[in-house]
Amino acid sequence: MDLYEYQARDMFEAHGVPVLAGIVAHTPEEAKAAAEKIGGVTVVKAQVKVGGRGKAGGVKVAKTADEAFQYASDILGMDIKGHTVHQVMIAQGADIAEEFYFSVLLDRANRNYLAMCSVEGGMEIEVLAVERPEALARVAVDPAVGIDQAKAEEIVDTAGFAAEVRDGVIATIIKLWDVFKKEDATLVEVNPLVKTGDGRILALDGKVTLDANADFRHPDHEALEDKAAADPLEAKAKENDLNYVKLDGEVGIIGNGAGLVMSTLDVVAYAGENHGNVKPANFLDIGGGASAEVMAAGLDVILNDEQVKSVFVNVFGGITACDAVANGIVKALEILGTAANKPLVVRLDGNNVEEGRRILTEANHPLVTLAATMDDGADKAAELANAAVANV
Repeated sequence: MDLYEYQARDMFEAHGVPVLAGIVAHTPEEAKAAAEKIGGVTVVKAQVKVGGRGKAGGVKVAKTADEAFQYASDILGMDIKGHTVHQVMIAQGADIAEEFYFSVLLDRANRNYLAMCSVEGGMEIEVLAVERPEALARVAVDPAVGIDQAKAEEIVDTAGFAAEVRDGVIATIIKLWDVFKKEDATLVEVNPLVKTGDGRILALDGKVTLDANADFRHPDHEALEDKAAADPLEAKAKENDLNYVKLDGEVGIIGNGAGLVMSTLDVVAYAGENHGNVKPANFLDIGGGASAEVMAAGLDVILNDEQVKSVFVNVFGGITACDAVANGIVKALEILGTAANKPLVVRLDGNNVEEGRRILTEANHPLVTLAATMDDGADKAAELANAAVANV
């Protein structure tokens, strides 16, 4: 789960990271009141989960509360890269002398964490990373050790910080590591991390991504979720404990096991090249259980996606045998009734596969087509999706 900037700011403050005052506002009137409460120069910042706010006009410096009101009026409702601004943060102004960059993230490829740091922060950090990668220090972080004093010193020295800010940056990095570790984050980023005119080190803008797999350790994280902005299909899947991610395609995917589903996405994308370039519409892993209720919940989510034109159910029977999966599909179609209105291609393999295929064959449901292999199933699902698109 990605946090809004104001949520990241509050989380930083809770862990002792030096930040400035910030108040979220949903109306121009609330923005004016927040600016009056903070006092002095403030910054009106669009709260969207995407970069490039400044260049899009979503960040404005207000010298007075009336200016904060006006800027909030302009920014609220603005579209920034497809994200509508529903709230702004009124942040205390800062006397910025220098801008730096710091982040720590999960490095899946190397099975550890990675800290990145630069003495050149700000809006052009992405350009810097590409054009002058040597200016962005990259330091591996051992998960068993984390960022202690020694590792923080290594990060800061590798980035080339000046002596007068070295200790302050080190102390801030250690606290940012506390956020990363204690909140079970996969990303903590500060851009810019700044030195003020009076020599303080402050985190002016924060980005945090939390690991949803650790939610059981953080019941308070539920309050951070923006349910109003969530995709309704993903929200519905979450209510049914389904591992679902919506994609931009036409072939719905259901499988058991993340690895199998990922492989299915690739096979369907490849097959789609021969059928109008249709693509997978989602990732949906029903896990080890394929009961009628689980299958019905999965099909209900996928069939309610208007982009879906066909569904490919790709299951390898292991702990849950293929006959149980087949019975689940048959009963799920009974449960859904007329809501099941798009063709299903089903490929079963593994434990009790012959019995599973027999069950589906005898059910003889008009929407169901059996496929012998994953490649055959992907090709048929892509063909059906393409035909449906052509008939629209």
